[in-house]
Amino acid sequence: MAVDVVEAIRRLQDPSSARRRSAAKRLERLADPSAGPALLRALRNEVLDPRTWETQYRMTMALGTCGSPSDLPHLRTLVVRPDTLHAVRTAGGDAVLRLSHMEESHAEAIRWCLDTGDEVLVGGALQAVAMLRLALDEETVTDVLDFVEARSPQDGIYFWPAVAAAGWSGQRVHAFLTSCVSGPRSDVAEAATSSLAGSYGTYRPF
Repeated sequence: MAVDVVEAIRRLQDPSSARRRSAAKRLERLADPSAGPALLRALRNEVLDPRTWETQYRMTMALGTCGSPSDLPHLRTLVVRPDTLHAVRTAGGDAVLRLSHMEESHAEAIRWCLDTGDEVLVGGALQAVAMLRLALDEETVTDVLDFVEARSPQDGIYFWPAVAAAGWSGQRVHAFLTSCVSGPRSDVAEAATSSLAGSYGTYRPF
């Protein structure tokens, strides 16, 4: 295990929330699976304090890059709890998708997120789809766009599918992107314009 990974794991227990958050962000970038168990333990403790939402977000995102599919039951339980914070549900959707993708089951993960009806969770999953540049099958794309287009074009949930659609195909996708270009949100319009040109752009999660 690399020295910087060992040090970052140690700092997950630091009394300072800012230092714990910095450690989690470092582990997210390192994507070392040896940090997965420590991140899961740290996250279980962190979610007990709603004041540390940024740290919880970073730990959950890091679990998505360092964890394993065996962490999915805990993550799924966490993100559907009514008291789970908005930021954790966003990161949880991202992490659920990433960990499911390790077993090549991202379509099932997307449908699980859609079935919750939680826009925040779905938005997180679509964020991961965009970052991983996943080319979804036609049925999954249809399910995603049905969910998104049932919401107002003012809704932030339009952004990540507009980015991810750079790797999707079909008339439904083209119609979705075209409507986004003329929609009310400039960030979504910009992402859709890039996707119509076949480019994912340079967007990054928070």
